[in-house]
Amino acid sequence: MNKKDIKEALRKDISSLVGTNQNIDKNFIVNRARVFFERLEKTNKIEIDNSIKNSVVNSLCNDFLGLGPLQKLMDDPEVTEIMVNGPGKIYIERNGKKIEADAKFDDSAHLRYIVEKMVAPSGRRVDESSPYVDFSLKDGSRVNVILPPLSIDGTTITIRKFLRSIEKVEDLVRLGTINQAMADFLVACIKADVNIMFSGATGSGKTTTLEVLSSYIDSSERIITIEDALELNLRQDHVVRLLTRPPNIEGKGEISPRALFRNTLRMRPNRIILGEIRGKEAMDYLQALNSGHRGSLSVIHASDPIDALTRLETMALYAGLNLPAWAIRKQISQGLDLIVQHQQLQDGTRKLTHITEVGQLEDNNINLRDIFTYKIEELTDDFKVKGNFQAKNKPTFFQIFKKKGIKINETIFT
Repeated sequence: MNKKDIKEALRKDISSLVGTNQNIDKNFIVNRARVFFERLEKTNKIEIDNSIKNSVVNSLCNDFLGLGPLQKLMDDPEVTEIMVNGPGKIYIERNGKKIEADAKFDDSAHLRYIVEKMVAPSGRRVDESSPYVDFSLKDGSRVNVILPPLSIDGTTITIRKFLRSIEKVEDLVRLGTINQAMADFLVACIKADVNIMFSGATGSGKTTTLEVLSSYIDSSERIITIEDALELNLRQDHVVRLLTRPPNIEGKGEISPRALFRNTLRMRPNRIILGEIRGKEAMDYLQALNSGHRGSLSVIHASDPIDALTRLETMALYAGLNLPAWAIRKQISQGLDLIVQHQQLQDGTRKLTHITEVGQLEDNNINLRDIFTYKIEELTDDFKVKGNFQAKNKPTFFQIFKKKGIKINETIFT
């Protein structure tokens, strides 16, 4: 028997006992493996090398107690993202660079076993009738899975790890994502109930920034979050987390973000946080902004502030209310205050490239005023981006800070 066959036989042996032993731990696996190896050697009159035994046991411990070959990558604090392209190819992002990892699955069945183990606690499902899914792990890491035949080269997993090293705005300053002036301004905006939309591409840091800034919301406020997958990890006690639901195997029972958003307005929220604006709920979001729900936070995928407004307007049109474009733009200009634009640069670093105020509607166009920007100066020979943050304009809503009793130095805008 080769190593793969030995591992599979031992896996079946242990699996047959797991149902009657819910408190399975490493000692259980080690003891069961010792009995298994003794029996296997005696029956087949062979001697299995200790290195093979140790390798099989360690691998099965990771399978039963963790996420198989992904576990050591999950435990590595320098790894921020894990990308599985079928059983034989695993890539990671470390220090902003994507490289191939020294890890792989035994085969497609091994990969599928780990996928099922990851999905099960979330209450979601992924199978032939529903071949892709988004969910979160217990530690807050976000996961996307897509199965063949949609994924041609095998089951694909993308894990965006929850970064515990980024908890306060000072951490963003330390990492160079923003400077101190921007940090002071954004914290003041949160405390002053400014409506903010966080924009950027996938992996640019939108959700991380939102989580960090949300920690400055007063603990007395009632916060309601709406998400497709549980990504946000707010630190306040008075938080109600709402989760959309996909249709069941018969295609029924779906609960959309729009349905949850409408119900949220009946729950007396102080703050509404929309994990991601994707479709028709954009219209309900705009109506909420214009009906006194201050301090709302949301996320949108867009390449720059102008694109963010265009996408928001387009998705609001999906609602089918037959409103003219100018009416939707009017709601955007009156309800949304600030766009915070994120970008991952060529060297892997993440920056807030624009903090932009949403102004009034003039000649059917929304005026945008940059408060802060990041200007790239050069890309060095070793592919490091050099640039600097620049203060551009004082926000027109600056008086809100004074009315709220929030102290902020006006010189940060010069």
